[in-house]
Amino acid sequence: MSRLLIAPLYVPADRPDRIAKALVSGADGVFVDLEDAVAPSAKDAARGSLEAIPALVGAAFPDAAPADAVHVQVRINAPGTPWHEADVEALAGLPRWVGARIPKVESVEVVDGLAARLPGRDLHLLIESALGVELAYELARRPQVATLGMGEADLRADLRVADTEGLGWARARVVNAARAAGLPSPLMSAWTHVTDLEGLAATCRVGRSWGFLGRSAIHPHQLDTIRESFRPSDDEVARARLVLERIDGAVSSGTGALQLADGTFLDLAMVESARHTIALADRLG
Repeated sequence: MSRLLIAPLYVPADRPDRIAKALVSGADGVFVDLEDAVAPSAKDAARGSLEAIPALVGAAFPDAAPADAVHVQVRINAPGTPWHEADVEALAGLPRWVGARIPKVESVEVVDGLAARLPGRDLHLLIESALGVELAYELARRPQVATLGMGEADLRADLRVADTEGLGWARARVVNAARAAGLPSPLMSAWTHVTDLEGLAATCRVGRSWGFLGRSAIHPHQLDTIRESFRPSDDEVARARLVLERIDGAVSSGTGALQLADGTFLDLAMVESARHTIALADRLG
């Protein structure tokens, strides 16, 4: 399964120069995009550039095994589009450490077919339709599926909601489906207003409250804002450490009642949450 991603960066597949820059940008991962970022007239040429990915990774990280150096996914064109089959064939020729990012997924059979054609490769599914939301849990449970995510522009259009506020139930459904299937918490959809970092930060905080963890970026200057928005606050880290210290102290002393100074009783869920908070804080520095 995939490593934890907080701030991965999308780059167009028809720009190998940008792929090279993205690999050393400090992003948690690089999503090479054959879909929305590439015009129909350029898709064949963009697909041909995929074969350069191993060499680009090797040049960026000469002292590390590629699979350990950086997380790379290729977002192919959706099933049913004129480019999908050729995209899958091209991806099948890449090393298995390159993940497959699949847009507009709404069929278990399609996922199973991709798993058969891309054996041993992580599949990262994007939910972008009402049907995809309804099937989210079944999709998340399929073999080789490593993450769920959302494509909110297409989902808004399909649901006929005026703005992202109308996606609350769908967001919760996808977060719940991912966690119920034992997958990582989903990434948020990209924030397309690349100069509006305040808006990015505000919406990331909302996403965090919904249970999302991290967000894909479409420009390198979004990366720090995304990381900072998902980093636990000093108060959250201090409370998490207090919870774990109280647990350790109770175990050492044989105390049965586990309670903080403010009167809060501790339970297993709070302990697990505290461990997650500290691990996330350590991950983000």
